[in-house]
Amino acid sequence: MSHYVSNHRLSESNKSFVNQLSIVSIPNSVQEALADKRWEAAMDEEMKSLQKNETWEIVDRPAGKKPVGCRWIYIVKYQADGTIERFKARLVAKWYTQTYGIDYTNTFAPVAKINMVGVLLSLAANLDWPLE
Repeated sequence: MSHYVSNHRLSESNKSFVNQLSIVSIPNSVQEALADKRWEAAMDEEMKSLQKNETWEIVDRPAGKKPVGCRWIYIVKYQADGTIERFKARLVAKWYTQTYGIDYTNTFAPVAKINMVGVLLSLAANLDWPLE
């Protein structure tokens, strides 16, 4: 990378970050990922999380329907100083093979925005709702 980019004006933490980018490679396939213990551990962690959260249930495939495939996405998470925090793998559905109304009718993402949490806590306090 040093043949293409000069980093002499970067801070030490940014230099560290740029150097880490050239050291770590993102796998292009499951076979590549399984060759590196760090990526294999990240994949194991994702599978355990999916099973713990009961993300899916195994059912018989309806006649005439094709299952939706999935693929792995690999990400390297960095700390503020540019050092590697962890390797992260996500198993995601191949959304581009799905048809609205046939394969699904709605979507759900259990994500709460912090301002909504504040509104709910304010309501609970003002209306004497019990909090568990």
